[in-house]
Amino acid sequence: MRTLRILFMGTPEFAVGILDRLQTSSFNIVGVVTAPDKPAGRGKQLKSSAVKTYALHHDLEVLQPTNLKSEDFQDDLKRLDPNLIVVVAFRMLPKAVWDFPDYGTFNLHASLLPQYRGAAPINWAIINGEKKTGVTTFFIDEEIDTGKIIDSKSISIAEKDNVETLHDKLMTLGADVVIETVKAIEQAKVEPQAQANISELKAAPKLTKENTKIDWKQSGNAIVDFIRGLSPFPVAWTELTIEDEIKKIKVYKASFEISDHQKEIGSTGLNTEIKTIDVAVKNGYVHLEELQFPGKKKMEVKALLNGMEWKSDYRFC
Repeated sequence: MRTLRILFMGTPEFAVGILDRLQTSSFNIVGVVTAPDKPAGRGKQLKSSAVKTYALHHDLEVLQPTNLKSEDFQDDLKRLDPNLIVVVAFRMLPKAVWDFPDYGTFNLHASLLPQYRGAAPINWAIINGEKKTGVTTFFIDEEIDTGKIIDSKSISIAEKDNVETLHDKLMTLGADVVIETVKAIEQAKVEPQAQANISELKAAPKLTKENTKIDWKQSGNAIVDFIRGLSPFPVAWTELTIEDEIKKIKVYKASFEISDHQKEIGSTGLNTEIKTIDVAVKNGYVHLEELQFPGKKKMEVKALLNGMEWKSDYRFC
């Protein structure tokens, strides 16, 4: 049985669930590395990462290097002397870091590798209408998300899942897989396998303003998948033409109904029966259920319409 000295690296809430399982499973965590505090909110006050907040609450040493190659961080690495590094939702590591521990550095990725390598695997799995996803642990090497796989487990994506619900399911599943991976390394029972050579790989690139805008020319199901794959963050958006003014609208929730019609794509109407704004798409209507107008809080459409007169010439584009 190996005696482990674990250095944990992570930043967002997703990583907290995994760190918590390591902590409550009584593994020896010698330190936690996370992102530097960043200005946030209107006051631009410095805000700590979710991982830092958790680590300090549990009296774990926290490091926040801006440069992982710096002499100061390398000195900290030598001082802490980890023999295993666990990475969850953190930035790319230089070889001097991932090659440091005797038992390697492994990463938890929120997809079934080799599919959905990249920054936003949870989002893109939903956007692409996948019925299944999962988590994978793998040893880090020179290329991003390409190292040898240690373990993986799959989970179904429910029809009503959005990023928030699937995130929480994968965080729980990921914690299980990380614990199993650490125990296997502890017992020297790891047999990593090279990732499958698949010709058609689906990517999970970083989400930007450009790739989060709704394309109303797509099918209704694809649009709804797109919306739920970006809800509640960073949120799908669209432009609404109101008379001669264009407003940027965020869309949090929608559903789809197949229907034959001759209406123009993006034209709108009110569905008084289910209290939604209906948008005409090529194979039916997308029912908008939760929106956010500029400078306003997000609202259910039925509440929004209580204080707003929706006109038939309003159009999404």
